[in-house]
Amino acid sequence: MLKYFAAALLCTVLAVPALAQSVKKLDPALDNVIAPGTKIEKVASGFIFIEGPMWKDGTLWFSDVRMDKVRTYDPETNKVTVILNDSGGMKNAPPTGNFGSNGMITDKDGSILLTRMYIGAIERMDDKGNTKPFLSKYEGKRLNSPNDLVFTADGALWFTDPSFGLADMDKDSKKEIKFNGVYRYAGGKLTPVITDMTQPNGIGFSPDGKTLYVSNSMPDMYLRAYDVAADGKLSNPRAVIKYPGSAPDVPDGLKVDSAGNIWSTGPGGVRIISASGKVLGQLIVPETVANVGFAEDGKTVYLTGSTSLYRLHSKIAGEIPMYYRK
Repeated sequence: MLKYFAAALLCTVLAVPALAQSVKKLDPALDNVIAPGTKIEKVASGFIFIEGPMWKDGTLWFSDVRMDKVRTYDPETNKVTVILNDSGGMKNAPPTGNFGSNGMITDKDGSILLTRMYIGAIERMDDKGNTKPFLSKYEGKRLNSPNDLVFTADGALWFTDPSFGLADMDKDSKKEIKFNGVYRYAGGKLTPVITDMTQPNGIGFSPDGKTLYVSNSMPDMYLRAYDVAADGKLSNPRAVIKYPGSAPDVPDGLKVDSAGNIWSTGPGGVRIISASGKVLGQLIVPETVANVGFAEDGKTVYLTGSTSLYRLHSKIAGEIPMYYRK
């Protein structure tokens, strides 16, 4: 999650598909994932930089990072609604920094765990936007700016904690933890499981839970895989793919589908990558895509572009989150 735009815009709901989006096939196996001729439609626009798509109870929830809001999109009414203002924890945050909220996920009680970047915390939020503390410190030190998060089948919460929400990133005086880490929270204990990635960002697991995927945004841009033991310990780190290009168009969020393909954002669009590391295709829209979210029965896919929300349909369902509420 990086900065892209600074000017405030008004939300606009679009009823007709845009023409500048496309699906680029790089391997015949893409036809097993996305049907030939599939269109990508733009369904809402007028944001500054959106992130964290999550499906819950018939609506898509997402963060407008630069506008510092949590919003929902209702596909039945085509309506965008603001659920939470000052979503990153700063009152009236300027649109010049990444001070808003980012990733979110539904917990087992139906509440939402929301990453609030400005205050370096994950907080619990209800459907009306009321929040209360959940996680904010490691060994007494504030987290940097929690970004993306996922539950595993054992109920453990995993999340990335880069420094994008700090005004001066790694040089910021508010930064208390030396590394930018990936954490596992289980049994009331918070454990850093990766500390050698410079800016860990997107996170996801293979359908069997035995492989962890994490994207690194900068300066080196890559997607890394790890073997995961039953107790959550990681081993065998390896690069799945390295990305061309340079910031601000960087690897960001990712999701995994039920066949084990990784839908990874990055320079040039969303890459659909097989578990063996082969790039099957790219989803291309006329702006940077920060994240991907599977919705409804898992075969509706939303892309959070910088200023717009896009949608397409896949043949394979996404890997459904642990506490998914359709």
